[in-house]
Amino acid sequence: MIIFNFETDFSLDKSDFIGNWVVNSIEKEDYKEGEINYIFCNDEYLLELNVKHLNHNELTDIISFDYTLGRLISGDIFISIDRVKENALKFKTSFNDELLRVMIHGVLHFCGYKDKAKEEKIIMRKKEDYYLSLRDF
Repeated sequence: MIIFNFETDFSLDKSDFIGNWVVNSIEKEDYKEGEINYIFCNDEYLLELNVKHLNHNELTDIISFDYTLGRLISGDIFISIDRVKENALKFKTSFNDELLRVMIHGVLHFCGYKDKAKEEKIIMRKKEDYYLSLRDF
């Protein structure tokens, strides 16, 4: 089950389509959908989580907490709408494209993909691009 939560003044257009897209992406990775909570928030909210849980005193666009068991994907994905807006401008892309990239990025982490090393980042970006190309909304 994909659940969308809002801790800031933001609403998600086409949430049914996005939820189905996420589930289809999970299945293409040979995993099953468990419970995934997307929590949309602002910079302040996410910074507080970053400091409290990860000891990082810096802004970020996403923090994910992975509760995956075996092939059953579950977790909480916190996304700063402020960071997504700023990154969309920085990377010269639309807000919606950047938001979907960050959303699938979190799920890919739950599927075992990493992005610390250069090679891992390249693989992660290719996977993000692939799943973005499959959306039909």
